[in-house]
Amino acid sequence: MELELREKCGVFGIFNHPKAADLSYYGLHALQHRGQESAGIVASDGKTFRHHRGMGLVTQVFSRNILDGLTGNMAIGHVRYSTSGASLLQNAQPLVFKYSEGGLAVAHNGNLVNAHIERNVLQQQGAIFQTTTDTEIIAHLIARSSKKYFSQAAPEVLKILDGSFAVLIMTEKQMLVALDRQGLRPLSLGKIGESIVTASETCALNAVNATFWRDVEPGEWLLIDEKGIQTGRFAVKGEVSLCSFEFVYFARPDSVIQGRSVLAIRKELGQILAKEHPVQADVVLAVPESSVPAALGYSQQSGIPYEMGIIKNPYAGRSFIEPTQELRDLAVRLKLSAVQEILEDKKVVLVDDSIVRGTTSKRIVELIRQAGAKEVHVRITSPMVRNPCFYGIDMPTKEELFANRHEHERAMGDVIGADSLAFLSTEGLLEAVDVDLAETSSSCIACFSGAYPTKLYLK
Repeated sequence: MELELREKCGVFGIFNHPKAADLSYYGLHALQHRGQESAGIVASDGKTFRHHRGMGLVTQVFSRNILDGLTGNMAIGHVRYSTSGASLLQNAQPLVFKYSEGGLAVAHNGNLVNAHIERNVLQQQGAIFQTTTDTEIIAHLIARSSKKYFSQAAPEVLKILDGSFAVLIMTEKQMLVALDRQGLRPLSLGKIGESIVTASETCALNAVNATFWRDVEPGEWLLIDEKGIQTGRFAVKGEVSLCSFEFVYFARPDSVIQGRSVLAIRKELGQILAKEHPVQADVVLAVPESSVPAALGYSQQSGIPYEMGIIKNPYAGRSFIEPTQELRDLAVRLKLSAVQEILEDKKVVLVDDSIVRGTTSKRIVELIRQAGAKEVHVRITSPMVRNPCFYGIDMPTKEELFANRHEHERAMGDVIGADSLAFLSTEGLLEAVDVDLAETSSSCIACFSGAYPTKLYLK
């Protein structure tokens, strides 16, 4: 995976469990791939919020002593990668507020495309913002709602929001779970006995030994309190547009989204890619770790053996932007190394899931050639990324995107140093990720096609 594409965040919530904070910790740990900049948990005992947020990974932010202090039987948690708002502690979530009805905590995965409009209106009305995130808008709208009670105000506020949001909103006694009207982000529900669990992905439910219940439907809200679960809709169920990159890259392979195994879909993407773009070669490699299932699929379909010719250093961590080209190249070598014994004098198929700027792909091809490969044929399990994302994925501007700076695949292949380069077709992607091609696509492919599922309210 070209490391420029990063998801915004992951959310986790649990209601009616004596170890709510502990389970939130494990749930967030399972969602760590969705955000590594900050983490936070808010817990409630029915009367008081106790919360902690910090910059870094879940294991760095929380200690045993901190978790012991987060007492209560309900909690929401968040891991973040910033796409809206800077990477600062003040923007770490869940955000916590006090308003006329008591405490309010918000955890949000996604991006509100009408955020700047709503923010301007609120500021003109005298609202004072403490963060630069779009998430804070949700709290201000609830606090200023004409509906007095949270159970009425929150569903009304959801009608105002546009864009992508898998959101958890908590008071001292109630928790509201909601998903945007297009279902652009995944959000699942589970149960541990009488306890209710919600998470961005089912891998987090598995981590806390919760039984999967169902997915939250697009345009649906659930209010959970001591009386039970109320459900309602803030928008009619329309055309679902789940982000296709959840299947291509973002989600963990052991997650199930909309009843479909992410691992199985990634293998199918590789199989379709092998049919669309065959090549004579000796070995198939994956850019670890996200491309391994697709590479296995390519290998199975093509009959070319799969080898672990590229090894990822599990201790490399996240690389920061280095000041010189030499140091950037060393950062790639720190993360990835090529196995000369496997690659020397071989014709190689390198499977990756996307090309964004092209710089990382170029360095990996160079790494493989330096290990002695005779030929390197790059195969990508998604179409060309030609358009920016406005729904919570960190992506370069349209002009910076690799596919927009070169006329065709041959020219792009020359730039990254490959003997050939080919991308999965849009039809091939939809064949794998869409449940029923007889109906309108249920996936958002805006970054490939330019057809966005919502109004964008561009500045």
